Amino acid sequence: MLKNKAIGLVVFVLASLGGWAWLDYQYEINKPLITTSDPVTIEIVKGDSFTRITGLLLARQLPLNALWFKVLAVQKGVFKQLKTGEYELTPGLTMQTLLALLVSGKTKHYAITFPEGWCFRQIWQEIEQDPHLEHTLNASDTDALMLKLGATTRHPEGLFFPDTYFFEKHTTDVALLQRAYAKMQTVIDQEWRNKAEQLPYKTPYEALIMASIIEKETAAKSERALIAGVFVRRLQLGMRLQTDPTVIYGIGKDYQGDISYQDLKTPTPYNTYVIDGLPPTPIAMPGQEAIKAALHPDQSENLYFVAQGDGTHVFSATLKAHNQAVNEFQRKKK
Repeated sequence: MLKNKAIGLVVFVLASLGGWAWLDYQYEINKPLITTSDPVTIEIVKGDSFTRITGLLLARQLPLNALWFKVLAVQKGVFKQLKTGEYELTPGLTMQTLLALLVSGKTKHYAITFPEGWCFRQIWQEIEQDPHLEHTLNASDTDALMLKLGATTRHPEGLFFPDTYFFEKHTTDVALLQRAYAKMQTVIDQEWRNKAEQLPYKTPYEALIMASIIEKETAAKSERALIAGVFVRRLQLGMRLQTDPTVIYGIGKDYQGDISYQDLKTPTPYNTYVIDGLPPTPIAMPGQEAIKAALHPDQSENLYFVAQGDGTHVFSATLKAHNQAVNEFQRKKK
């Protein structure tokens, strides 16, 4: 009789402990691990063991039960399936959702923006200053970069699409630029297939050069096709483009904010007051609207335009009308 009671007591104790363990397990895997409003970031690198990862989490002061975390991973069959990368742990995250996140590989992403109209030098500076990218090139490695991209030109200007790009930590500078290059190729190829007839461009690259000039000439969406029309007609008539942004690009780092009469006369490969036709490369990153305008120019007879001082321009078909517009604008300036 006493033996039976002892056995019964042991069973009761074990059942009680088992029940307590189950309740504790359920509580631990479902309680919030991040109780503040600020997210917590951890990074798992190649070779990290489950124990090492648990240690990283505990080091960030997460109220994580290491035993139950391991039991949960074994139960789910994902003990060896946690993926490398940087993760952002947000408020309300539980042990279950944490484990699912680390298995999913949905790592933290950063953003970098290349605005329309930027030149490659500005893009490169933005990349160099980003601490989350892995820097594998330097400013003198453009030839190597172009080779890695498979580009047919060795000049990087205008070949990268202006946009916001999201990336994981340790993404290389080359990998990021490959995405921007591929997107520009996709956009220019698509727009080239739908271009207007009888344009003075032999290749999509020439259209890209024109689009970059349009991008630098105006920020007004409504004017892009008008500006394109002026430049297309000038090319068709054998007139020089005479556009200031190309002169500025040719001056380069020596540009101080004003174009002098001497600048307009000084030959450079980009001075369209001196050279005939298009400059040899784009002068900036054109957006899709500028590319579209270059391939679908306005069909009026305008050959001239002058800035009004408010970001827009006055367009004219004759030199006489243009001079009148210039005089009017100059009087306003005075």
